[in-house]
Amino acid sequence: MRGLKILALLSALSAGFSLRAVAADPADALLAKMTLEQKVGQLAQAFYFGGKALESEIRSGQLGSVATLGNPETINRLQRIAVEESPQHIPLLFGLDVIHGYRTIFPVPLALAASWDPEMVTTVQAAAAAEARAAGVQWTFAPMVDIARDPRWGRMVEGAGEDPYLGAAMAAAQVRGFQGGAQVQPGHVLASVKHFAGYGAPTGGRDYEEVNLSPAELWNVYLPPFKAAVGAGAAAVMSAYMDLNGVPATGNRWLLTDVLRKTWHFDGFVISDADAVRNLTKHGFASDPDDAAIRALTAGLDMEMSIGKPITPNLVDSVRKGRVSQKLIDKAARRILQAKFELGLFKNPFPDETHAAEVLQSPQHRDLARAAAERSAVLLRNESSILPLDRTRLRSIAVIGPYADSQRDTLGPWAFDFNLEETRTIAAAVRDQAGASIRVEVAPGVQRPMRRFPSPFLALDRTPKGKPWTPEQVATEFAKADALARASDVVVLVLGEGWDMSGEAASVDTLALAGDQQRLLEAMLATGKPVVLVLLSGRPLEITAAAEHAAAILEAWFPGTQGGTAVANLLFGDAVPGGKLPFTWPRTVGQVPLFYAHTASHEPHNAAKRYWNEDGSPLYPFGYGLSYTTFSFSEPHIEHNNVRLGTAVTVSLDVTNTGTRAGDEVVQLYIHQRSGRASRPVRELKGFRRLTLAPAESRQVTFTLTPADLQYWSTADSAWVQDPATFDVWIGGDSNATAHAQFDVHR
Repeated sequence: MRGLKILALLSALSAGFSLRAVAADPADALLAKMTLEQKVGQLAQAFYFGGKALESEIRSGQLGSVATLGNPETINRLQRIAVEESPQHIPLLFGLDVIHGYRTIFPVPLALAASWDPEMVTTVQAAAAAEARAAGVQWTFAPMVDIARDPRWGRMVEGAGEDPYLGAAMAAAQVRGFQGGAQVQPGHVLASVKHFAGYGAPTGGRDYEEVNLSPAELWNVYLPPFKAAVGAGAAAVMSAYMDLNGVPATGNRWLLTDVLRKTWHFDGFVISDADAVRNLTKHGFASDPDDAAIRALTAGLDMEMSIGKPITPNLVDSVRKGRVSQKLIDKAARRILQAKFELGLFKNPFPDETHAAEVLQSPQHRDLARAAAERSAVLLRNESSILPLDRTRLRSIAVIGPYADSQRDTLGPWAFDFNLEETRTIAAAVRDQAGASIRVEVAPGVQRPMRRFPSPFLALDRTPKGKPWTPEQVATEFAKADALARASDVVVLVLGEGWDMSGEAASVDTLALAGDQQRLLEAMLATGKPVVLVLLSGRPLEITAAAEHAAAILEAWFPGTQGGTAVANLLFGDAVPGGKLPFTWPRTVGQVPLFYAHTASHEPHNAAKRYWNEDGSPLYPFGYGLSYTTFSFSEPHIEHNNVRLGTAVTVSLDVTNTGTRAGDEVVQLYIHQRSGRASRPVRELKGFRRLTLAPAESRQVTFTLTPADLQYWSTADSAWVQDPATFDVWIGGDSNATAHAQFDVHR
């Protein structure tokens, strides 16, 4: 018998199986010992807000995971209850929204996408993961990879913008950073890609609203970033809140099983967004909480995230009544247990509090935050090369605006465990870096705009809230800013959005500057002094007046802990801007949704004249961004201009720095298929490369267009297809690139 077992083992190995595949799986072994109640408990996650709440549920094994803002001491206390007192001594899985940093706050994800630098993004999220894991958090509810083509939607700030190709690159980069690879590495966390799927296209740009997308839009635009994240090894997927084509995503079997499991072969676990299972009843989809839990599980959900009491325990009674199979419970529980084993929680469930303190204070992470903010900023305008500011010629600078000296607004949304004292504001950094010979004075000018409706996340924020100004203060502060501007050589005007004006539950019906900011902008422009507008925002804003009259415009996003230092470095030329827009910047809200990868439709020559009262073209195109130097592009060279279907195409060109200082350019490749089974977008991004070039330096850049790059989802065929066709290729510094070539694909 022993010989037969050895032969069986060798046979398995020769067939490509590992020793692990034929050994007893620890998750299966543990599952065999568990009661139905304990298995169902692994499928429940609840929020912990302090106190003694949840302790009884943890002690009885009714929770498999906790979402918490707690510190290492709190996490250790709750984990000790689970490991030492629960029936099977199963450790908890602690999760948190580590979106763009834990203690060190990095630029928001939209800003990171503007870097067009996936390697840097991977490094940033690895640092965020290291801090979170050291503090006891093993799982982040990130990355958010929803495509957003309507900037009214507040959660645009959490994603990578409008383009599926750029979005897919950023999705994979973030997964690699959070997890350390396809398998979670020591010092890293589980990544949970969200929100599956289509969440970024709500009706009217209103958060949580229904989404209606054609199959072509889903497969060609909204699903590629999710597929890339799954391909990079994302351990978990979070379902979305809304109805997708009439079926709630959390109960959508086509999404969670047919696409995710069967088509993409995803083998991790699926969690709902907060209270999304319970809300299946509010959708009018499930008849009651019991039905909601059953329908989510049978659709393909494994774990329920609940702010209040989970309804997942209702599944115990449903199994006993024969309404749902226990096999589904076992499958879901096994996936959760497997993740805990792979994280090493059964061997080492407790964070080291001393080690946590060291990691959370890492100076290397602060340096990385500064560099990331510098590489993410986008220079939109620079008339007469006013930037960088010349320290030798300036005597005075006025730093004005409600966000100029606001630490909390510099960090942006989705930041929880930050150290506000170490956050560098733009005003503080400009004052420090201007030099002793330059007078720097600061004034808000107008009060920080207040939301009309409070954010549900305000209660989680520890920073003090200001009181409304009196009419006297309004007049006094405005006059002070005006006088200060007139007495200074240059005005650095910091406007945009507050941290609570972008993100979840922060959709808007206008892109205009909130509060009295437009009045302040116009007053600053009227002084006749050069105005350098610095924007803090998580979306494009209506800035047509500034685009015509400001001396310079720098989109700094929400730049994070070292954001002020980064902006000051950019203003004074100690760093050179090289970021590019990850979305198309509209002139007015009436243009949205506005995106570059549209089809030609009828009379394409009149595309910019669709509105009788306004130019239909964008204020700034997708991929746009200036530098303190200039670049030129040679004509693209295609190795073979006539290829067969299924053959790769190689395109190359030379890029030259034609300016007088070193700088970065993002070389972008776009294609257009001239004919086929469907109308294809006028341009589609299919390659990019960020380069650093010295003055007069040239470098050859080569792109390979794979057969997958030339495919698209055909609604008529319900499949991915590639057509024989003529393809245009453009390469340049934005989506209006002019360096052109073409090639033919034939059968």
